[in-house]
Amino acid sequence: MDITEVKRAQQQFGIIGNDPGLLRAIDTAIQVAKTDLTVLITGESGVGKEFFPKIIHTNSVRKHGKYIAVNCGAIPEGTIDSELFGHVKGAFTGAVSERKGYFSEANGGTIFLDEVAELPLPTQARLLRVLENGEYLRVGSSEVEKTNVRIVCATNVNLPKAIADGRFREDLYYRLSTVPITVPPLRSRGEDVVLLFKKFCMDFAAKYNVPRVQLDAGAVSAILEYSWPGNIRQLKNIAEQVSILELNRELGAEVMSRYLPQENVSSNLPVVAGLRGGERKSFESEREILYSVLFDMRRDITELKKQIEDLRTMNKGAVENVSFYTDAQEIPVVHRQPTIHLQPQITHYDAVTNAEEYVEEAVSLDDMERKAILAALERNRGKRRNAAKELNISERTLYRKIKEYGIE
Repeated sequence: MDITEVKRAQQQFGIIGNDPGLLRAIDTAIQVAKTDLTVLITGESGVGKEFFPKIIHTNSVRKHGKYIAVNCGAIPEGTIDSELFGHVKGAFTGAVSERKGYFSEANGGTIFLDEVAELPLPTQARLLRVLENGEYLRVGSSEVEKTNVRIVCATNVNLPKAIADGRFREDLYYRLSTVPITVPPLRSRGEDVVLLFKKFCMDFAAKYNVPRVQLDAGAVSAILEYSWPGNIRQLKNIAEQVSILELNRELGAEVMSRYLPQENVSSNLPVVAGLRGGERKSFESEREILYSVLFDMRRDITELKKQIEDLRTMNKGAVENVSFYTDAQEIPVVHRQPTIHLQPQITHYDAVTNAEEYVEEAVSLDDMERKAILAALERNRGKRRNAAKELNISERTLYRKIKEYGIE
């Protein structure tokens, strides 16, 4: 390992740490930069994978060419081929002119495909062709285009598992991982955690013009013992919080513990029973429980409206005095089926209309549903597949809901 080159790269890109795994990853990036081999960077979300393609490009013979970073997870599935490979005029609705794709724009340089595991299978086949012979077709064209790009990819997905699940091509995996680089998670980097935290606190003190916070021995121990599931991104977020909110600039273990989320939360979350068809489902977050209950309630309201309509037509419309109630005090946290009681010798037909009006008021859940979808799309940066998974609905249902609510 050329430690001088490694330290230079760290200084150039602001990479802090002395962990052997981190230094080895940087050294590998510098060494492979001199070749034109394809590189696959793996590691958990938030570990800083985005720095490594920059190291590779800067130290390569292509450093004077273009460097283009593409977040594959942020581009809608219907337009990803056009974004990467371009299209010709009239290739699809809205294609009023031809367009060059990223592989054309990056010709002679480097293209970084972040979240490469999010690429649809047809796009993976196109990417494999580029890797094999540098050829591709623009959308709507039969003319073969050529490109000379260096491809660097990154993912936080377990690709062998994705291959087993049929979500990623095995042949593409072997072509991408010619040289694998693994970025270690923050919890395995020892004292680097404290170095990073102090650096972030210093940066935020300057940014917000406040005194820099100091860590006592207890705070340092709390930081070192925490597992940091969100890695550097989470560490930076907490450093910003304490820099802004804490009046006492001397942080102890008790103060730090207030900012560190409880670990192993998912193992303590409930298993929700009583879902449709006797389904039992474990949820990774309270938000998923909320969304599941929300969509179940929406379905129940639709069914209830149908039941009321059936009652109105029963016996030639002679159904009268239908009482509808839900005991709000006994509603559990999860889903509860509404109850309809039919009383003998019914005399008031207007009650049916009142019940329907009550249901119509409840349809304000549409607003909640729309907001839930918008929030999920925002959290997943517009990636509908991930948003649908988070909402516990099918991707087709999500597309239908987006169209129904006119979501852009």
